[in-house]
Amino acid sequence: MAALEKATGDVVFKFEPFVLHVLCQELQDAQMLHSVAVDSGFRNSGITVGKGGKITMAVRSTHCLEVPLSHKGRLMVSEEYIEFLVHVANQKMEENI
Repeated sequence: MAALEKATGDVVFKFEPFVLHVLCQELQDAQMLHSVAVDSGFRNSGITVGKGGKITMAVRSTHCLEVPLSHKGRLMVSEEYIEFLVHVANQKMEENI
């Protein structure tokens, strides 16, 4: 809260979802990993094939959070709401784990 009180610009509370990139030798390896990831709840997962044939499988969570807290140095939310956001973000971190 002390840092927020000193802020002069915009402040955003942000929680980034889990991302794991795996380089795969064969497309079928990536497809198998993709199936496991999606079945495990990582619905934003995907496979990319680069120009050189590099196959990358990305396991991605959907657990993200981005909330503005202040605008031009003016706090837009209460301390209670920030505590709530921290609690929600910690829950999302537990889900990522």
